[in-house]
Amino acid sequence: MSAGGNAELRSFIERIEKLNEEKDAIAADVRDLYKEAKSVGYDVKALRTIVRLRKQDANERAEQETILETYMQALGMLAGTPLGDAALARATA
Repeated sequence: MSAGGNAELRSFIERIEKLNEEKDAIAADVRDLYKEAKSVGYDVKALRTIVRLRKQDANERAEQETILETYMQALGMLAGTPLGDAALARATA
C-alpha cells in the first residue's frame, strides 16, 4: 500500500471512529429520554414497542400483527377478549 493509501486508510478509520463516538452519544441521549419518560410515569417497554412498530412499513406491521393474533388464538390466549372475538370473527369470515 502506498503512502497515499495509508493516509486514505487512516482517514477512513478516523471517520468511522468519529461516527461511532457520535452514535454512542446519541444512544446515551435516547437512554436518558427513556429514563425521563419513566420518571413521569410512562411504561418504557411500551414506548420501545411503539417506536419499533412505527419504524415498520404499514403492510409489514399488519402482517406481523395477523401472525401474532393467529398464534395467540391457537394457544387460547385470546378467548373471551374483544380482540380474540374480533380475531375469531375475522378468521371464520
